Amino acid sequence: MTEPVPDLASPAGRPRHVAIIGGGLAGLAAAAALGSSGFQVTVLEARPFLGGRATSYPLSQADGQTLTIDNCQHILLRCCGNLLDFYRRLGVEGQIEFHKEFFWIEPGGRMSVMKRGLLPAPLHFTESFAGLHFLSGKDKLSIGRALLAVKSEFKNRRDLDRISMLTWLREKKQGPAAINRFWRQVLVSAINEELDQMAALHGLQVCWLGFLARSDSYQMGIPNVPLAELYSDDVWSRWPTVSIRSRASADSVQTDASFIRTVTASGQAIEADAFISAVPFERVANLFPDLRLDLSAFHHSPITGIHLWFDRPITELPHATLLDRTIQWMYNKRDGRHLQLVVSASRSLVDMQRGEVIDLAIRELAEFFPEVRNAQLERAHVVKEVRATFSAVPGLEEKRPLPSTAIPNLFLAGDWTRSGWPATMEGAVRSGYLAAEAITRAFGEPRRFLLPDIA
Repeated sequence: MTEPVPDLASPAGRPRHVAIIGGGLAGLAAAAALGSSGFQVTVLEARPFLGGRATSYPLSQADGQTLTIDNCQHILLRCCGNLLDFYRRLGVEGQIEFHKEFFWIEPGGRMSVMKRGLLPAPLHFTESFAGLHFLSGKDKLSIGRALLAVKSEFKNRRDLDRISMLTWLREKKQGPAAINRFWRQVLVSAINEELDQMAALHGLQVCWLGFLARSDSYQMGIPNVPLAELYSDDVWSRWPTVSIRSRASADSVQTDASFIRTVTASGQAIEADAFISAVPFERVANLFPDLRLDLSAFHHSPITGIHLWFDRPITELPHATLLDRTIQWMYNKRDGRHLQLVVSASRSLVDMQRGEVIDLAIRELAEFFPEVRNAQLERAHVVKEVRATFSAVPGLEEKRPLPSTAIPNLFLAGDWTRSGWPATMEGAVRSGYLAAEAITRAFGEPRRFLLPDIA
């Protein structure tokens, strides 16, 4: 695809102005990159808080008090170099706590721990992997061979976007237990899609960068503050070139000679030299009908988060992956009494009633943590993100658009664009950086913001 290089010159002495539609991670990453490079930036966000799908919001209680909860638990790995760079730019990297152990729990409570050992990458899990109780010796050997194949095939095999991850795993002779207890547990949570609907390209990428490429790349980072605090008003107050406008829903754009001149947000027209659309793919056609992007291949995959508050501690573990059940992950939000459970690719829960989801969660949780049976549930809250991410199906990668568009001063960002990553927080930040880079090229002052992958 040939990238247009328009004349976007601004009058002498005036900083170039970029309006960003959407205050999710993609839009905020573009704002941070451009705002640190002499651009005047206006971010238009329809909601009263920033972060898009990676945010938090107040939840009212019966006593009149409010709790702030994350819409769903979002985590990162140390291999997410651009997301960490974004946090450093905002000065909030100290709010991310990294964990060096993964806890796997079987129904009945037996636990296995996976952590870095003494050997160098990619063999750094050898000692702890050998001690995983939930896999047979045969399954461990087959998984080990497949992981070595990941190392050799990820950057060399050309059909990975045309086959599913399940096809690849069967090709590598993975048995049902290995698939369901190891591969599915890791990859469905990372990519938010089932193995038979997931392009093998994304599955191998997660395995290579997150588990094999470097001995510390697997470490899991969990924010120790509500997500919205990572991009709060206080954070952005230190960025004089960036203006954040919340409750500013973009309604329409005005074009002149194929250029966008203004965007109208909540009744106010905003002029800019260039614009970034950082909205979800389903909103693009209505907002920019002249763009004529074919997004018919894009579909959503849901995530469900379940918050449970008990009258006593249920566990001391900070987190755990739960095997063989609907609930995939548990995160200890406060003192073992407030737990957040996560189900990725949660299509089976979308049509269930709230009470049914809560009953299922408590019933399953009790199989892993017996104290649940003795505890009183004080409160529960279910968050269904029906449009959580795009479905990373085979064949979609080449249809993900680049940041530059047929409208010379309009650029695209969002985890659904061609960021080089699946729909993750890292992918969203990468897309924002790529859009910012495209704008600097269009203005004839090319700059680099995107950091390369760790391997």
